[in-house]
Amino acid sequence: MKRYLFPLLLLAVASCGPKWQSSEADGYQVITQKGGATLGYTSAPILEDKGFAFKDLNRNGQLDVYEDWRLPADERAKDLAAQLSIEEIAGLMLYSSHQAVPGSAYGFGAASYASEDHNAWDLTEQQKKFLTEDNLRAVLVTSVESPAVAARWNNAMQALVEGMGHGVPVNISSDPRNETAATAEFNMGAGGQISLWPTPLGLAATFDPALVKEFGSIASREYRALGIATALSPQIDLATEPRWSRFNGTFGENPILDRDMARAYVDGFQTTGDGGWGNESVNAMVKHWPSGGPEEGGRDAHFNYGKYAVYPGKNFGMHLQPFVDGAFALQDGTGMASAVMPYYTISYGKDPSGKNVGNSYSHWMIQELLRDKYGYSGVVCTDWNITYDNRAIESFDGKCWGVENLTVAERHYQVLLSGVDQFGGNNDKGPVLEAYQMFVRDFGEAYARERFEASAARLLMNSFRTGLFENPYTSPANATEVVGNPEFMKAGFEAQVKSVVLTKNHNGALPMQERLKVYVPKRFYPQMPGMFGLSMGAPAHWDYPIDRALVEKYYDWADTPEEADFALVLIQEPSSGSGYDVADRQKGGNGYVPISLQYRPYKAVYARAESIAGGDPKETFTNRSYKGKSVKTYNEADLDLVINTRKAMGDKPVVVAVSLSRPAVLSELEPYADAILLRFGVQNQAVLDLVSGKYEPSALLPMQMPADMRTVEEQCEDVPHDMRALLDADGNAWNFGFGLNWSGVISDDRTQRYASAVKD
Repeated sequence: MKRYLFPLLLLAVASCGPKWQSSEADGYQVITQKGGATLGYTSAPILEDKGFAFKDLNRNGQLDVYEDWRLPADERAKDLAAQLSIEEIAGLMLYSSHQAVPGSAYGFGAASYASEDHNAWDLTEQQKKFLTEDNLRAVLVTSVESPAVAARWNNAMQALVEGMGHGVPVNISSDPRNETAATAEFNMGAGGQISLWPTPLGLAATFDPALVKEFGSIASREYRALGIATALSPQIDLATEPRWSRFNGTFGENPILDRDMARAYVDGFQTTGDGGWGNESVNAMVKHWPSGGPEEGGRDAHFNYGKYAVYPGKNFGMHLQPFVDGAFALQDGTGMASAVMPYYTISYGKDPSGKNVGNSYSHWMIQELLRDKYGYSGVVCTDWNITYDNRAIESFDGKCWGVENLTVAERHYQVLLSGVDQFGGNNDKGPVLEAYQMFVRDFGEAYARERFEASAARLLMNSFRTGLFENPYTSPANATEVVGNPEFMKAGFEAQVKSVVLTKNHNGALPMQERLKVYVPKRFYPQMPGMFGLSMGAPAHWDYPIDRALVEKYYDWADTPEEADFALVLIQEPSSGSGYDVADRQKGGNGYVPISLQYRPYKAVYARAESIAGGDPKETFTNRSYKGKSVKTYNEADLDLVINTRKAMGDKPVVVAVSLSRPAVLSELEPYADAILLRFGVQNQAVLDLVSGKYEPSALLPMQMPADMRTVEEQCEDVPHDMRALLDADGNAWNFGFGLNWSGVISDDRTQRYASAVKD
């Protein structure tokens, strides 16, 4: 017998039920039940069946299959998909643009509020629109004011959509958010925003999949406390092109290490408790199928000038291994990563049909290869803004590579024809509904409905398996307690220390005992382009690269080289831009210029005379070569700083710490340093802990460090480990898997397992 209980009578009736009881939470109600799911709700009526409570999300007075938490997720998803209207399914296929909390009137995702007097967690007018009018249920969050604010914002959205239609909850997602700033001082009791870890490339440098799984487990608990149920990560592109600006977000260039790290990361995020899905699970959206690693010349596909991935080494299959053998072959009970994001790139010459289109537009790439050949059954979501128009070669807007001649609606249709389920960065259901009518026109109503239901079921699975239909709400107090708690902060900091690679230690220069006198020279900070070549950052200036008060916890500060016992120089990797220069085009060139990994000015003498790929409706040529062109780095002064410090210090030790996001040609500075530490997104305190000997270095290079730019130009974009490595003054080659500890070159089970696989 089922009983239909209205909210006003809930407390009175619940007290009579033998298996469940209700209580008041912070802005919502919670039902706990013995042997059953915990329910969170604000307005949904409650049904009772066999003593258990259920939410009547569609308010029809019956316990539908999709409302019954006792049933398998796939049955529930199919039942609900069949009930949804095409307009509701179209909303599920949307994935919001970037949302900050509170919203800002400037930058990405410009927002406004109904009133100037609003709370930080209130919904913006734009959010209300896409939730109510467009039925959008996948929201991408960026910055949040605090964990408590994030929780309240989540709850405000969930309360709004709970009272609509079929009560489908919002699935909030995030790009990686556990990375740190170098100047942030570690304090185990500080807590605050979130635990701080090295970049993925730094995690790779630990060569420790168990550590990466621990990170996933910790981060997933923080995500769920914030209301986040989907991670737009890990980025498991095989980073075989050293100049690529997104190298930093990967696990490096080795397919075996990448595979193991991918599997560990996804297992850590998706697994709850005894090895399966649960209410602490976070869906992992692995990216970017089939790997954005082999970008020609290192130019990135966020821009038209970087839209081609090339395979001069005929090594396409290796790039699939981290997906097929890693993220799709998990050790724990969730089976495979629940979502996949194809990259913007045109995988040049790979589609047997002869079409050169962005990966999400390729039926062969998505349906035939990903789904049919490799059996992937989860959600496929496009990268952001691929259906929008692209105004210019250098513009950061739409990324409709290979289908520039189609309308926005036609692009949506082609994406759905290829087997994709969801559109990243689209808040508007209109083009999706137009695409549905194209399906009806070409295949008939029945097929169109079947195709949309298939995507709806896949999308709904990621909310059912993570328990969002039972309880999408999160406690602000719990968020404050969990996110960035002392235990998690300590684990993140220890991972930072384990990620720093010692590549040179001439005559045992390190460790330096505490309370010596250290000279830290000021660094010149140029105005740098952003990650994708966008202008950003502070004006050029000189400043100390580390806080003096932090240094003085370890050493005495020396104002001059003469009074110092040793020098500590902190610098950044060489940065020359994104590989395209509008000024070159305006002077009659093709606009394409080198991406240099060395500090001194570079001329591309050994570059290809003819590019492998090329062609765009906005260009009158197909050859994107930059052979013979020159480029300067923005931060050549970093090399000068090392050289000048060496001269000033004489025979006294010079320790150099280089912040890296990809390989770099460090042969220019290596002779001037006694010790060199390579860091991947870690706090300065981690560097000092290693310099002072509080910890012993244990990390290994997750990629080759090239000897010069010639070997960079002559390597194949799709092949790992194919460069000549830097050979230093001590005779050590800085190859993949190389690293030093206080005893010398590290040789252990990690180097045997992964470095031995380089030639396989």
